[in-house]
Amino acid sequence: MFTLQTTDTFEQDIKKSRFVATAGPVESEQAAREFIAAHSDPGANHNCFAWRLGQVYRFSDDGEPSGTAGKPILQAIDGQQLDGVAVVVTRWFGGILLGSGGLIRAYGGTAAMCLRAMAKTELVARVEARVTCAFSDHALVKSRLAASAGVRIEAEAFTATGAELVVALPEAEAATIVRMITDLTAGRATIALND
Repeated sequence: MFTLQTTDTFEQDIKKSRFVATAGPVESEQAAREFIAAHSDPGANHNCFAWRLGQVYRFSDDGEPSGTAGKPILQAIDGQQLDGVAVVVTRWFGGILLGSGGLIRAYGGTAAMCLRAMAKTELVARVEARVTCAFSDHALVKSRLAASAGVRIEAEAFTATGAELVVALPEAEAATIVRMITDLTAGRATIALND
């Protein structure tokens, strides 16, 4: 699964109607609703949207015939294996009816072309861990963690005897990283995985 790095737009004219897709990353249902509100144009004929956050998703045809706008936008999101993404496709009607098939292609296609051109980041399942080490091991532990692919150092605090790091580890690599730190410090560093 992937998510988007930034917010971007794509615009095209289809039979005199103008379609503008705006897509971006969202981290919650509230953020998705705010994204839709911020990128909808009250002067347009239709502001159709879809968003997905894990198993939760919503879409709206906003006055277009049922199933011709929101669902094709959601299919564009799912077709590119995206999560944590919202897309609004705004339409200004140009006077020519597109029919159901034309609307599905216009909304889904505009969303898909917008998403295809955007920079994506792979979503990696992470677990949080707390690493406690002595001052003598701190620099080595920190540099090894920083050099490990997918590891993020979230916080660092110093204690009377050493340091405590809060790190986000890729779930698939957590056991390997714990073993590496244990071996590196000959068991002096402790690592507690948070559930």
